[in-house]
Parts: sequence; C-alpha cells; structure tokens
Amino acid sequence: MKLLADFFPIILFFVAYQAWDIYVATAVAIAASAVQIVWTLVRGRKVEPMQWVTLLIIAVFGGMTLFFRDETFIKWKPTVLYAAMAIALAVALWGMRKNVLQILLGSQMVLPQPVWHRLTIAWIGYCLFMAAINGLVAHYFTTAQWVDFKLWGYVFPILFVIGQGLYIARHWKDKEPS
Repeated sequence: MKLLADFFPIILFFVAYQAWDIYVATAVAIAASAVQIVWTLVRGRKVEPMQWVTLLIIAVFGGMTLFFRDETFIKWKPTVLYAAMAIALAVALWGMRKNVLQILLGSQMVLPQPVWHRLTIAWIGYCLFMAAINGLVAHYFTTAQWVDFKLWGYVFPILFVIGQGLYIARHWKDKEPS
C-alpha cells in the first residue's frame, strides 16, 4: 500500500498529461505531492525527508513551469532531484564519513560495513546515471517523448532495486535476538 501511495503523484501526473497537457499534469503533480504529505501528517505518521525534498523540488520546478509556461523546468526536475540525491549521499559518505543508507535502514537489516559502503556507492552511481539519462532525454527529445521515457523509464529503478536485493541477500545477517 505504501508503494502505491509513493507513486500517487506520478500516476496522477501521467493521467493528467494524457487527458490534458504538461501544464495541467504539472499542477496535478504539485497538488498530489502536497496532498500526499498532508495525508501522511493527518494519519500521525512521520514525513520522510526525501518526501519534503521532492515536494520542494516539484513545487519550485513545477511552479516555474506554470509561471513561465515552459515545460523545460518540469522536464529537468528529475535530473536535479537525482543529482541532489547523489551529491547528498557522496558528501555524507566521503565528506562527513556517514553512511546515510545504513543510518536509514540499519535498524531493519544487518549487513557488514563494506556492504553498506558498496550499496551507497551503487546508489550514488545509479542516481548519477538517472540524472544524466533524464537530462539527455529532457534536452534532446520532445515533451511527449520525455513523458513516455518517464513512464517506461521505471524499468531502471525496478532493475536496480532487484539487483540491490540480490546483492543484499548474499550478505544478509539475521538480527541478534533482543
């Protein structure tokens, strides 16, 4: 159910784009992202930092898209988001000597330290790859082609997560009994 909720703004974006245009779809994505956070708060749950970052970036880039009537801004939003994630993970790992993935997920799974390190490096690489590929599609292709890429491009995160799962499974350790 959480996975469906996470994709709520994206699904509505695609539906609105097919029914109307990029500007209506952008407004719908902004509204849906805000509603998603409000819904989380109303249910008494904690809003994850990435949800706040995503809302901020969609509001800024989507807002510029609507204000200037220029779809370039919304098309570059994923590139900025992925690049920001890669930079944040890299600065935390190499600059601050903190492994964000281990901090966020360490209570849910026990993995050796080198595995956490490699996972974080893999996430940095993945985010850089996604930033680059979205940037290429946003710059060199039409808006309709970019929207199609956004829809069918979800194969990349699915394959990446499956690969991560297979890698983690080899190193997974059961938590020590409390």
